[in-house]
Amino acid sequence: MATGATATAAKPAGVGAPVRRKEDFRFLTGNGRYTADIGRPGQACLHVLRSTHAHARIVRIQAGHASRMPGVLAVITGADLAADKLGPLVCGWMIHSTDGSPMRMAPHPALPADTVRHVGEPVVAIVAETPEAARDAAEAVVIDYEELPAVVDPAAAQAEDAPQIHAVAPRNTIFHWQLGDASAVDAAFARAASVTRLDLVNNRLVPNAMEPRAALAEYDPGNDSFTLWNTSQNPHVARLVLSAFVGVAPEHRLRVVAPDVGGGFGSKIFIYPEEVVALVAARRVRRPVRWVADRSEAFVADAHGRDHVTTAEMAFDPHGKILGLRVKTVANLGAYMSTFSSSVPTYLYATLLSGQYAIPAIHCTVDAVYTNTVPVDAYRGAGRPEATFVVERLMEVSARRLGIDPAELRRRNFVTSFPHQTPVIMTYDCGDYAASLDKALALADVAGFPARRREAEARGRLRGLGFSAYIEACGIAPSQAVGSLGAGVGLWESAEVRVNPTGSVEVLTGSHSHGQGHETTFAQLVADRLGLSIDDVSIVHGDTDKVQFGMGTYGSRSGAVGMSAIVKALDKVEAKARKVAAHLMEASEADIVFENGTFTVAGTDKRASFAEVALNAYTAHRFAGGALEPGLKEGAFYDPVNFTFPAGCHVCEVEIDPETGRVTVERFTAVDDFGNVINPMIVEGQVHGGIVQGIGQALMEQAVYDESGQLVTGSYNDYVMPRAADVPPLAVDTTVTPCPSNPLGIKGCGEAGAIAAPAAVMNAVTDALGTEDVPMPANALTVWRALQRTRPQVAAE
Repeated sequence: MATGATATAAKPAGVGAPVRRKEDFRFLTGNGRYTADIGRPGQACLHVLRSTHAHARIVRIQAGHASRMPGVLAVITGADLAADKLGPLVCGWMIHSTDGSPMRMAPHPALPADTVRHVGEPVVAIVAETPEAARDAAEAVVIDYEELPAVVDPAAAQAEDAPQIHAVAPRNTIFHWQLGDASAVDAAFARAASVTRLDLVNNRLVPNAMEPRAALAEYDPGNDSFTLWNTSQNPHVARLVLSAFVGVAPEHRLRVVAPDVGGGFGSKIFIYPEEVVALVAARRVRRPVRWVADRSEAFVADAHGRDHVTTAEMAFDPHGKILGLRVKTVANLGAYMSTFSSSVPTYLYATLLSGQYAIPAIHCTVDAVYTNTVPVDAYRGAGRPEATFVVERLMEVSARRLGIDPAELRRRNFVTSFPHQTPVIMTYDCGDYAASLDKALALADVAGFPARRREAEARGRLRGLGFSAYIEACGIAPSQAVGSLGAGVGLWESAEVRVNPTGSVEVLTGSHSHGQGHETTFAQLVADRLGLSIDDVSIVHGDTDKVQFGMGTYGSRSGAVGMSAIVKALDKVEAKARKVAAHLMEASEADIVFENGTFTVAGTDKRASFAEVALNAYTAHRFAGGALEPGLKEGAFYDPVNFTFPAGCHVCEVEIDPETGRVTVERFTAVDDFGNVINPMIVEGQVHGGIVQGIGQALMEQAVYDESGQLVTGSYNDYVMPRAADVPPLAVDTTVTPCPSNPLGIKGCGEAGAIAAPAAVMNAVTDALGTEDVPMPANALTVWRALQRTRPQVAAE
């Protein structure tokens, strides 16, 4: 404990220092306070009975016996919610098809009254005194289903004879969307010296945050109001949707609190049926109602990620310069449209298909389809990993076919002049892609790879090297831009800085922390600016009754957008404090200098500490004639003028056992440009976590459904997650080009590893095997089969 206190309190603790996370002490000592830890007097338990069918008509629900069982307080069905006139869950990002028609968003009831559309969909909710009583009652509920044909393959969902999932979407097509100039791309391909074509599948993933989702709802009949504690990345948006669209309660009568949250990776951005049901149940039984998912439920109830089927082509001139890119993608959105699902395969995907490269012409089409699977939405990276995978697999394969070194081919095509307008909306503001590549080449010892490959061959092993030069658009905003692209809300951020009379500071932020370390980095920023110890700064977030409004945390936006809002509020605090200091020291405001936590009068020895000025700000009688308003508290909203564009180069080196197909990641190097860095230790941890998730996708993770719509990989017995032994020591470094569009010059770091790693790993695997016919994930069986296909050819040669 003493060590942690010293680490956080000691100087330097400002911007750029590797300060230990303040919040870790309570987590490591078991004192975190998660939704499942919260107990309210008299609380009851909610259990959700889920569909065992992927597609079926609900003929009849017999719950009479269950409702009379000991300890049962209520049984709630879709018919009950319909009687309460509750609205469906909504998707908040409007996409229009190429013909101008709006996306075909089917109703998504919290509990369906007539049809179930994926295994795991909630059908009946039982409220009881104990979890055991609720589960016993669930077993007594009899649901008669008329099973219907199901479709799980996104490519097959659009067939004429495919089962119709929603009447509103013929051939299960939600939208047919395009971006770019098809004519320019056709012309580029017509004059190309060579064309590389790949068929790619970006495998479906299950998020698997450490903490399963949970909700605790409390109803106050005295003022007809609700409090909802839940595992949310954006409690204000949850309150907005639950009030304005679902209609549970007016916004001013609904408080949403997201306490400590054990990871999210995007899966806790969205509004889920269980939250609606918990609120309805609390009002019905007049008692607090708690629901906590188990891990099996999480597999079939939490939004999944990725799931693209893509055909991509890249055209080159005789000198290896890219002329054009053509991409056709079918995106599986599952049985319903989730909160932001429509944005992921469109404006978060196609707009990044230029990568780090000066590509003159790009055209992308996306068909989003319904299937009888769990809904798909944003998962760490959200569209950008999918785009990077397409571009970087094409670049690596093209280099091999053209006989050009993969690093050199990338270098020839890098954007080198900024700002750079891509053919797919984005304007890159700054960067130095060659610097990241050069540092990665040196750090990964690429020059020594041939010797390591020969040594591996002598041991009967295959060695491969793969690159991934990624770029992402994050700091999700600005509001004007995303609004023009279909976002239902502006994506600014808010902050309020409250200086107490003793000089300590409370910061209220609309950003939410669920593992990112905001309590440390945000405090570092404030402490650095005001000359305080970070122990004198507390960060308040996650409560709609404390923070007026905010847009939450996702898309690596907390630094670039959330911290920029804090900077704006600090500007106002400092301006007010200068006035107070001038009055206190009987000087002109223009002569006040503020540095290292001390106000001085220029050219004199007069000085006052920040704490003294803060105290005087609250002793209003010292301000003669009301010259200043008492207090030292300021708020601000920040809406950036552009996205931020982190970029970098990751290099992976793998070794394969040809007898078993097992792939071992031997070396992994990441060089990223995140602009200015607040806390390099936290940034490094974020990069490590993202790389591990990317390795997981590339080598082992995959949600698999059988033809009937049953999730085959519905537990950790079948869905393989990376362990410590699967990941080598990671070499991580940075280059810096400060972002010009926010006051801190920062870009965002939380998703980079998950964006870059899958392509780097798969490029290394295919390099080792000498074939491109290896789907992701490249698990041992997949690789072994690829080896069997290539071995006859090797023997013949």
